[in-house]
Amino acid sequence: MSVATRRLDAAEVEPAALPDLAALVVDDSPAQRTLLAAALGRMGYRVAQAGSGQEALDHCAHHAVDLILSDWMMPGLSGVEFCRAFRALQRDSYSYFILLTSRSDKEAVAEGLDAGADDFLAKPVEAAELRARIRAGERILAMQRELTEKNRLVVETLARLKRVYAGLDRDLEQARLLQRSLLRDPHRRLPTARVGLLLRPSGHVGGDLVGSFPIDDRRIGLFGLDVSGHGVTSALLTARLAGLFSGSTPGQNIALVTRADGSLAARPPHEVAAQMNDILLREIATDHYCTLAYAEVDLATGATRLVQAGHPHPFIQRANGRVETLGNGGLPVGLLEDARFAGFNTRLFPGDRLLLVSDGITECPAPDGTELGEDGAADLLRPLQHLHDAAFEDAVIAGLARHAGTFDFPDDVSCLVFTLEDYGRL
Repeated sequence: MSVATRRLDAAEVEPAALPDLAALVVDDSPAQRTLLAAALGRMGYRVAQAGSGQEALDHCAHHAVDLILSDWMMPGLSGVEFCRAFRALQRDSYSYFILLTSRSDKEAVAEGLDAGADDFLAKPVEAAELRARIRAGERILAMQRELTEKNRLVVETLARLKRVYAGLDRDLEQARLLQRSLLRDPHRRLPTARVGLLLRPSGHVGGDLVGSFPIDDRRIGLFGLDVSGHGVTSALLTARLAGLFSGSTPGQNIALVTRADGSLAARPPHEVAAQMNDILLREIATDHYCTLAYAEVDLATGATRLVQAGHPHPFIQRANGRVETLGNGGLPVGLLEDARFAGFNTRLFPGDRLLLVSDGITECPAPDGTELGEDGAADLLRPLQHLHDAAFEDAVIAGLARHAGTFDFPDDVSCLVFTLEDYGRL
């Protein structure tokens, strides 16, 4: 019996630190293979043997291997060449590779490491050193298994999240379509006027809303509102508030009052804001508030009554192109129970436009953070006087993008443009 054999047989047997590990012993000497395989078997490994580098490579191509002990000097494919070819295989897990060699010079060590070896064992193999090298390999394998398991969990979690987000995207897309449906007539033509509605959420859904509804045969109601915050919660509240200005169910419209005879009368704009404030504070359980601009226009005379509740100032663009700013600010709706709202009046003449814009326009930031402001908004709107519908909307968005340096705006953008083309004939 050789010295190496006596040393291995005398080793204290310790089981492998990890369960169900597969080992491969590669040596052209049957005696050395048997000796090493027996030692690994006593440690709990499932051991396979190969008598050449090519045989070992074929085995690894079809079987999982956790630990490889390979002789360096073998005919045909050497241990270093086998190691390099083994590392080139496409494998799902890491294998710890120990080269058995009688060489100890630095060049040999560098060559083995460059080929992909993890460790070296000097021949003849001593039992204590074999055990220590294998224990070191098992620690690496344990970390690799832990990392693999964590990666598996991450991949599974990401896959689940992807499915969840895909479902959310589908739901949000449907919500976006439903919110768009609130703009029943985005380009509405009247006998003597026209109404255009621009609504561009910063995400799938937003908290802005603009719209119009008939009050009676000669008057029209126009509104723009902006719920605080962003996202789904704001959008849900916006949908709830849209019902307060419904043209299809006038009995629920807060801008209208039912008389004793069942007919409907217009509520003054400042009372509309107060009514909406009361509903938000008493009937809707939310911490959100909203801003509101509401106008009532008499199509026969151009007489216009308005209220501004925290919303950006309404604009009038006269037929000659001059832009006027209306209103004095006011408190947002839904903040204070005792809030008071002041109405004001103006008059539109044929060719004039009334514009209700959201702060997504006036507060649109440039790359350096400078907001467009009301003067900038007026400058943006001034050359658009003769544009309507989609052409007007595209021009507004393009102007904002020039200021912001991007079409990815941080806030919802909305605008109502009412153009009085002529007085109505009653």
